[in-house]
Amino acid sequence: MSTAVAALRAKAQTPGGRKAFRYAMVSVVSLVVSQITLFTLFAGFHWTARSANVAACAAGGVPSYWLNRRWTWGKRGRSHLWREVAPFWIVAFASLVVSTVIAGVAESQAVELSSSRLVQALVVNAAVIVTYGVIWVAKFLLLNVLFVTPPAEEAPA
Repeated sequence: MSTAVAALRAKAQTPGGRKAFRYAMVSVVSLVVSQITLFTLFAGFHWTARSANVAACAAGGVPSYWLNRRWTWGKRGRSHLWREVAPFWIVAFASLVVSTVIAGVAESQAVELSSSRLVQALVVNAAVIVTYGVIWVAKFLLLNVLFVTPPAEEAPA
């Protein structure tokens, strides 16, 4: 085993590495839900890319919030409106705005590229995936700040 693989495996076994892995898995779940929704509404029901993207973001956002809060960051109990809920959804809304603009641009370009709704849908989905890939790391860093329990609130061992 190479030293790089060994170092990566060691990092994955740390608390931060496990948290990053869980965040990545939640992102995969959210991505699958939102991309299936986007593709189905755009290609199957002939919604516009913008309206399909709004619905897709809503469909992926709810499981993303709850899975990240509970599984990735281990938070239980009621959500704190101003420290957790509002910042999460503000970031989600900003991501929605950016991805919806990109979806609209991608739809315009895809219509010029091909008359096939399938090809257009694949172009729109690819553009939205790339957009979320760019935003992904920043969201992890923000969520890591939002869902970390301050030392004064930690339960005694």
